[in-house]
Parts: sequence; C-alpha cells; structure tokens
Amino acid sequence: MLKCICINNKEEYKVAFKLKEIFTGEEEDTDSIDYEVKEPIKKSNNKEFKNKTILVEPRAFSEAQQIADYLKTNNQVVVNFKRVTSDVSKRIMDFLNGIIYAIEGTMQKLGPGIVICAPKGFEIEGNISEEESKKSSKKDDMNEW
Repeated sequence: MLKCICINNKEEYKVAFKLKEIFTGEEEDTDSIDYEVKEPIKKSNNKEFKNKTILVEPRAFSEAQQIADYLKTNNQVVVNFKRVTSDVSKRIMDFLNGIIYAIEGTMQKLGPGIVICAPKGFEIEGNISEEESKKSSKKDDMNEW
C-alpha cells in the first residue's frame, strides 16, 4: 500500500492514483493518503559560480578595500592600474601585498601596470615575458613592479 507520494501538483496526484488503479485493479480512498506538494526546481540562467576571476580598474586608493574583499571571498582579481597615477598605484600595490600576505595568496605581474592576485588555493602558472615592456618608449614608474 502506498503511504506517501511526492508530487508537483494535485493533478499529478489524481493521475498517479488512476494509474495505480489501472495497473493493480485496486481502488483506494484517496482522502486517507498523505501527500506532499513540492515546488518544482527552478533552473536559473544566472549560474552562481563559487570562485570567480574579477577584473578591476581602480580610480582611487579607496577602491583597494573592494579588491581586498574580493580576495577574502576566495576570488581571483586582475587589477589594471591604467586609470590611477603612479603614486596611487604604489599605495594600492603596498596594500594588496599586505592582503596577499595575510591570506597566504599569490600575486603575479601580467603586463605593464596589470597584476593578478589570487587567494590561497589558486595556482598561477606560467610567466609573461617582459621584452615588449622593455622595448616600450614609456618611462613609467609602473614598469618597476
């Protein structure tokens, strides 16, 4: 005897007992059966990924806190310093170096003024050659790091 059935709506409930009646030949009092109505699982197009790589172009030192928050929530961050002065970029780099040390993460230069920061558990493989940045005629403090 069927004691409990999980269905999506009352129509499916009625169909289930009609099918049972057809195949078994038994009639049951449907009022005495317990049932649970469950919400159908909704599939979302907006998938929430646990770990992300976030691209950031800070415009002021105050945005360094947001970068730190991304790292603390176990996300990689690519930081492009092209929108800040060399003094501000140095301050942000100092701040990020402290954060990276605190969370036992890693940081690697991707190009002139661009770095990737990764929290513990992420591995950054490979190196980007710096030949192009050395040939560049720009004399910028950001090429130092």
